Amino acid sequence: MLQKTRGIFLHYINYSDSSVIAKIYTEKYGQQAYIVSGMRSKKSGTRINVFQPLFLLDMEVYHKDGRGVQRLKNARLSVPFTQIPYDISKSSQAIFLSELLLKCLKEEEGNPELFDFLFYAACLLDLSKEGSNNFLISFLFRLTRYLGVAPQSPPAEPFRYFDLVSASFRQNEPVHHQFMDVEMTQKFVELFKIDFSQLKMFSFQNRHRTILLDHLIEYYKIHLDLSGELKSLSVLKEVLS
Repeated sequence: MLQKTRGIFLHYINYSDSSVIAKIYTEKYGQQAYIVSGMRSKKSGTRINVFQPLFLLDMEVYHKDGRGVQRLKNARLSVPFTQIPYDISKSSQAIFLSELLLKCLKEEEGNPELFDFLFYAACLLDLSKEGSNNFLISFLFRLTRYLGVAPQSPPAEPFRYFDLVSASFRQNEPVHHQFMDVEMTQKFVELFKIDFSQLKMFSFQNRHRTILLDHLIEYYKIHLDLSGELKSLSVLKEVLS
């Protein structure tokens, strides 16, 4: 049955000379794989240039529950981006996030709250001016809530360290090595206090962003059992440094 849904593009692979299989996180059906035929034909309802990291799509799809690969009839841009395709910092963040989301978003069912967050976040990345280099850290922190692995809020009693394994703040240094030191714990606390849209308010330096990024990726690996290498990470760090 032909259905309409919004989607967030993540990745595609070539399937034949004129077709691709696209991975798209959809509003109605969660992450889905779609075969898209005739991509390079002038008569195609979908052009290959709409398949770029985090692009927001309005789609018509043929959906059947339980089918491994669905079929996409057509897709067009829902909100055309004005900066992400042309700003190397923003495009690098979009590429990295597409790769990470591809690993994290496994459910093949709709999650409107998560979809709305991702849709808003992609728009924020595109529109943000000051503080856009802080977007990635703030996004990864907030995404944990939607994935069900949010860290404990800072307690009222004194603390010095954030334990990545227990997802909690501690006064004493953990006996293992997976924790944030005193300085980075204080920087991490800023993420609890400042709204997602107020990116310029964070006091992060490049060094802080790099260390926090490494800690957050480690946190994801611990609590979401992420496997494999994030291939776009080294390029991202080079661009943001």
